[in-house]
Amino acid sequence: MLIEKYFLEEILTQIYEFIFNFSKYLNLLIMPRYFIEFSYDGTNYHGLQKQPSLSTIQESIEINMNKYLGVNSNLTLAGRTDTGVHAKQMFAHFDLNLDFKQDQFCNTMNKMLPKDITVESLSLVADDTHARFDASSRTYEYFVNSKKNPFNYRFSYYIKYKIDVEKMNKSCSRLINHLDFKCFSKSNTDVKTFNCDISYAKWEVLDEGLKFKITANRFLRNMVRSIVGTMIEIGSSKISDADFQKILDSRNRSEAGLSVPSSGLFLTNVTYPQKFIKTWKK
Repeated sequence: MLIEKYFLEEILTQIYEFIFNFSKYLNLLIMPRYFIEFSYDGTNYHGLQKQPSLSTIQESIEINMNKYLGVNSNLTLAGRTDTGVHAKQMFAHFDLNLDFKQDQFCNTMNKMLPKDITVESLSLVADDTHARFDASSRTYEYFVNSKKNPFNYRFSYYIKYKIDVEKMNKSCSRLINHLDFKCFSKSNTDVKTFNCDISYAKWEVLDEGLKFKITANRFLRNMVRSIVGTMIEIGSSKISDADFQKILDSRNRSEAGLSVPSSGLFLTNVTYPQKFIKTWKK
């Protein structure tokens, strides 16, 4: 009986050790996930996403973040913006199994980053939350300036002539009722679908110009700038509202208007259905 009891205790001890070691192994595999919220002036960058031998926002954030944390960690972006496009709100996530001072992350990063990039917040999220695939909507705003101004040329598109806002807003309803936006997508774009669910599109009059605001579940590359360029043709009476519908139905980029400059385009909001577990702000 004593021998059997001894062997039973040995077996139980080995089982407990295995469970303990296996749980430690699982903790290494399932690393905490963090969301980083940031904003940037895209004027001096070749877009958001990393590109070989080119200066990008992602590269700048990762270099400084890895220097601060002392480990290599890659960002998974909520989307991408092209060269010269700005963002008032953008998100990315990264996984990190490291004890660091989360409440000091934003302030420390902002001291290290260049002046045209700001970290707004750091949030601990569920392990399966994804910055790109879990985003439910994105909002862009494009600014048109009707008065030459040396202080906002980097953030708006200057147009000398008047454009009819009422005509353009009438055509906005066609965007909301349409699904396939291949005609506004950059040529030779490798995507599985050109379908986008646009929930809001409207032009607003500002003191010195106009603002076009558009919200959708997703956007195609160069889509917003192509829409704005085509709508300006409506506002200047170069094409009609009926012509705009024909362009949508054509699925042909060459039928749409010119793409307006990137300087006037801002990503202003990215929304998520999940609630963050805990958030540290700057």
